[in-house]
Amino acid sequence: MIQSTLGLIIAAVFLTSIISLLWWMLHVPPIIPQVAARARREVEALKSILIPTQGMAYSERGVEVACRLGVEQNATLIFAYIVEVPRTLPLNAEMEEEDRHAREAITHAEELAVLHKMKSISLVVRSRSAGEEIVKLAKEQGADAIIMGIRQHVGLKENILGRTSDTVLRKAPCEVIIDKLPGEEI
Repeated sequence: MIQSTLGLIIAAVFLTSIISLLWWMLHVPPIIPQVAARARREVEALKSILIPTQGMAYSERGVEVACRLGVEQNATLIFAYIVEVPRTLPLNAEMEEEDRHAREAITHAEELAVLHKMKSISLVVRSRSAGEEIVKLAKEQGADAIIMGIRQHVGLKENILGRTSDTVLRKAPCEVIIDKLPGEEI
């Protein structure tokens, strides 16, 4: 009696596993377009994201977008504040107000990363051109993407992007994501 019960249990387990295997083999997952598959792979490949920040609402929005995009991939966020030094001054010139503002902006970006439980690296760099420096940092840090927030109002209606954003878009060695705060049309 015990042997026949045991035999029935083994037969049921065997039959269930065969039926499950056949069901799995006959139910092929839906085919997704190659473009969608490639885009998903690229987003999943974001392991380091460079975020230039200035402490302004639009650049903080870029930090928030980077946090939301990188959290699933456990990406490292690289916050960069570029202090643009006028050509009339040496690169190491004392610029107390700019240095203080840089520390505040970086601190706020780091706080957002901590809020999202993300790893971050912070850099304050002096340069003559913020755009060129962002491109250089992306190469040096091996960034997979650059996420930038842009101003709502740049100036002339024909100039959608500012000088820095334009330089980064043209020369970046990686994907660039531009985020604009909602509001008036550009």
